[in-house]
Formats: sequence, C-alpha cells, structure tokens
Amino acid sequence: MKIKNARDFWSGLMFLAFGVGFVVVARTYSMGTAVRMGPAYFPTVLGMVLAVLGAVILFKSFSGERAAVPPLALRPLFLVLLAILLFGLLLKPLGLVFSTFVLTIVGAYAGHEFRWREVLILAAVLAAFAVLVFNYALQLPFGVWPAALG
Repeated sequence: MKIKNARDFWSGLMFLAFGVGFVVVARTYSMGTAVRMGPAYFPTVLGMVLAVLGAVILFKSFSGERAAVPPLALRPLFLVLLAILLFGLLLKPLGLVFSTFVLTIVGAYAGHEFRWREVLILAAVLAAFAVLVFNYALQLPFGVWPAALG
C-alpha cells in the first residue's frame, strides 16, 4: 500500500495516537456508568472517538489523489507558543488585562495579515470578556490590573 495523501496520513496517525493515549491514561481512573460518570468516562469516550476518527482519516490517506505536504511553518508556531508563554509569565505582574493584550498582539503577529487597529480591538474585546468570565462570573483570583496600580 502506498500513501497517497501524506497530510491525511500524519493527521490520522496523530488523532489515533492521542485517542489511544487518552484511553490508556484514563484506565487508571474509575469509569462509572453512563448515569453516574466517573473521572475516566469522558476521557475514555473522547479517546475512542478520536481513535476512530484517526483510523478513518489514516485509511483514507491510502486512497484518492496524491497531495503534497506543505512545508512546516515554524514562525507562526514559534510566535503562538511565545504568546502563550508570555501570557503565563506576565499574568501575575501585569494582570489579566495587559497580559491578554500581549497574548493577542503576539499571537496575531503570527498570522499572514496584521492590522494594528483590528488587533487592538480584538485584544480589548478579549480582555473585557476574560475579566467578565474569570473575575466576575467564576470569581477566580486573577489580578485584573498590575499590582503596582492596586
């Protein structure tokens, strides 16, 4: 058998590996029943769905027409990871609002098009949403503003 679509092959393999991984890790928890679910129930079901989806995609890669795999885009990958890392590092000293702005700006810079006005509007909306959800609705102890501002 020859792989005709490498993108589907690697995607299917990844889904299959994650699905099997979820099921294997969830085996250490109690399963429960459909009515009274235990901590292993959701990861097991999710893992099985991912594994089946991965197998379907994997087998599909051996049929159909050939498709080239595009080169790995390292710059966007690096910038998105950097944005997440910066958010985690800056959350305590800068607060939720400013760290959300940094996350949004650095993450948006990873895209093909970067427009300051759109990114700043998106950052403001996301920061307001984060404050509403995490501070007011869920009452999580995140500082909204930098500690120096009080």
